[in-house]
Amino acid sequence: MAENKYLTVTDLNYYITQKFKNDPYLHKVFLQGELSNFRYRRNSHQYFSLKDEKSKINVVMFRSFFDKVKFKPEEGMKVYVVGYVSVYGPQGSYQFYAEQMEPAGLGALYEQLKQLQAKLAKEGLFDPEHKKKLPHFPDRIAVVTSASGAVIHDIMVTANRRFPHAEIDLYPAQVQGDTAADSLVRAMRQIAAQGDKYDVMIIGRGGGSLEDLWPFNEEEVVRQVYAMQMPVISSVGHETDTTLCDLVADARAATPTAAAEYATPNTLDEIAHIKQLTSQLVASMQNIIRSKRERLSRVQNSVILREPTRLYDQQIQQVDQLKQRLQNSMQNRLTHSVQGYQLLKQRLFSVSPDKRIGQMQQQEHFLQQRLIDNMQHYLKNKRNSFTQVMQQLDDYSPLKTLERGFVYSTDEQGKTISSVKQVQKDDHLRLHFKDGQVDAVVTKVKEEQNGSKEK
Repeated sequence: MAENKYLTVTDLNYYITQKFKNDPYLHKVFLQGELSNFRYRRNSHQYFSLKDEKSKINVVMFRSFFDKVKFKPEEGMKVYVVGYVSVYGPQGSYQFYAEQMEPAGLGALYEQLKQLQAKLAKEGLFDPEHKKKLPHFPDRIAVVTSASGAVIHDIMVTANRRFPHAEIDLYPAQVQGDTAADSLVRAMRQIAAQGDKYDVMIIGRGGGSLEDLWPFNEEEVVRQVYAMQMPVISSVGHETDTTLCDLVADARAATPTAAAEYATPNTLDEIAHIKQLTSQLVASMQNIIRSKRERLSRVQNSVILREPTRLYDQQIQQVDQLKQRLQNSMQNRLTHSVQGYQLLKQRLFSVSPDKRIGQMQQQEHFLQQRLIDNMQHYLKNKRNSFTQVMQQLDDYSPLKTLERGFVYSTDEQGKTISSVKQVQKDDHLRLHFKDGQVDAVVTKVKEEQNGSKEK
């Protein structure tokens, strides 16, 4: 009996599990913490820990929930998670089951940056065809940066060393903090208001964290850089830092010194290039003069200058040939015209009115004779047809029938009697013979059926 008071491990874990399930405060829990022991498993459930300064808890996020996460979790990232707490029975340990996860702190900035970059890229702000070419010899350069930083100092030192002719104007602006974006936009609008005064603009600051560089990722700053009418060089952060201003600018420099080098030519290099071009120009002019002298020498030693009359030999021969061709052409044309005249004369004779009238008279006589012949033939055919019709009428005439002894009768109105049903006793009938008529009175009417039987 004493053994009944002892529970099995499974029973205890089951009991604790039911306690977790029945606790309403554990059905939906909102946690924040730092990702720990996170190892991404492709197409699988994710197992990791969530910790703060003093504690940590094991977390399970099933694949169906993890597929809905809109960012890429990384080790050490601060996140917000929503889920519930339960017990894993086989090991007797409680853990957090995550159903939602969002970035917090720095992770939220990364997600915001990613979304804004995708939006601006879709609008075409980063397309290479929108990039403007940097001028080779700028007269004026506008710089947007902090007045107290090392950026403006590096730019001015480098520009004055490379190209002292260029005039550099500083438009001071805040490069860090909540009001930095408005300050940057305001400075760029001041530059834009100057029209075409400046040939190129440099915008930048030194390195820093993502939060420090965030003003250069603000949408209004990026759009203002894109709207500048002069080429823009971006020098924000270090070479490993990339902001949206770097992407939208016409050129990106890793350092302020590199930005000044992009904006200005090197005077020593340009002087050396000018000397090289001068040497090439002198050599080219010498070659041209040498070629002209050789040509002049050939002309002076030519046969035509020594014997000018030979200049016309070829032309005289050509004139003779053209003269002969002209005579032949005129003769051919005259012959062709005479032949055409004879041909037209023959055609005119063939269409003479007298000849045409004679032909028409002959045709008239022929047609008249044909008409007489056709009429005679037509009358003959009609006479024959009339004779045949008369013969047919005579063959079908009732008189022919009467000659064979037949008689037909009519009533007092002259209607032909064809049936005994049209006759009654005492009716007056008229009998028609071949040689006369006889009036008769009906004394008896006898109707036969089927030709023999009385009715």
